[in-house]
Amino acid sequence: MNRKAEKTRYSDEELEEFRLLIEKKLARAQEQLQFYLDQLAELADNPDAKVKGLDDGIGTAESERLINMAGRQRKHIQHLENALIRIRNKAYGVCRVTGKLISKERLRAVPHATLSIEAKQKRS
Repeated sequence: MNRKAEKTRYSDEELEEFRLLIEKKLARAQEQLQFYLDQLAELADNPDAKVKGLDDGIGTAESERLINMAGRQRKHIQHLENALIRIRNKAYGVCRVTGKLISKERLRAVPHATLSIEAKQKRS
């Protein structure tokens, strides 16, 4: 008898393990976002200052790079927050395409994943 095939969701203990992992990643992501926002504020408050010895053109490029990185970080934070909601709803770790459990290894690597490797490969 294959127990894994019968399992339709992770146990409360397993969900707690993932919640702690995600909360740690979320805290780091929020710190990184704040770093980007602080850098942008510094550039905005002092546009004439040389950014780490950079000229105006490079300073503008640096602002655009920081804006893009902050945007990506906000999206990542939203994905992590959504994963926490799925944990509270006990729907975390279930592939939204196949309905099967996503492997623990995948969830540890990409804790906000909503697709199993199998489903992700079929999409690509």
